[in-house]
Amino acid sequence: MVERIVITSREINPFEILVLGLLCEGKTNSAIARETAHTEKVIENTIGRAAKAFNIKSDRDTNVRVLLALAHRAHHGDTALDRLTDFTCSHLEIGDEGQKLCNRDSH
Repeated sequence: MVERIVITSREINPFEILVLGLLCEGKTNSAIARETAHTEKVIENTIGRAAKAFNIKSDRDTNVRVLLALAHRAHHGDTALDRLTDFTCSHLEIGDEGQKLCNRDSH
C-alpha cells in the first residue's frame, strides 16, 4: 500500500510543474523531452526529483508516473481533461470557468 503523499521538503519548481503537466497528458518521457527541448535523461531526473518532493517511493508495486499525475492534479490542478477534444462522459458538466468536469459523485 502506498504511503500518504505529502509534499515534503519543498514545493516543486516551474519546470517540474511543466513536466508533470505533460505527464498528466499521457506523454512519454521522450515526447516531453522533445516538447521541452531537453534530453530524456533530464526528464527522467526531473520526474525523480518531483517524486521525492511528493514523497513517492518507487518499488515493484508502485507506478511512480501514475502517483505523480494524481499528486500533481491534487496539488496544482490539471487542465489535461480540458485538452481532450473527444472526451465523452455521462457525468460531464461544464464548470463555472468553462472547464470540463466529471461529477460522477454528485449524481
